[in-house]
Amino acid sequence: MSNSDCIFCKIVAGEIPITKVYEDETLTAFRDINPVAPVHILIVPNKHIADNNDFQPEDEPIAGKMFSLVRKLAESEGIAKDGFRLIMNTGPNGHQEAQHLHLHLIGGKPMAHPMG
Repeated sequence: MSNSDCIFCKIVAGEIPITKVYEDETLTAFRDINPVAPVHILIVPNKHIADNNDFQPEDEPIAGKMFSLVRKLAESEGIAKDGFRLIMNTGPNGHQEAQHLHLHLIGGKPMAHPMG
């Protein structure tokens, strides 16, 4: 299931070129085109889910796969030991820019603490 206007659905469908780091029947992961750190990977479900509010009980296995993939990618990118940040934005007040659920995996340098 996809949304023809969604940039991430177009990426999953192969219509927009990206630097893919992982793909299976459930998830696609690729390097962010505007990285904020040496490692900045987006993990998206292949199924169009607009945001966390659109997540349904039948989608729970997708969340599990996303977090299992985080561990694998962090290890393969060499950031697991020193740590990384995970960010998932929801809605306009949460600064969600693309209306397709996605998880940012960010690491490779010390990050400023978000609370000061």
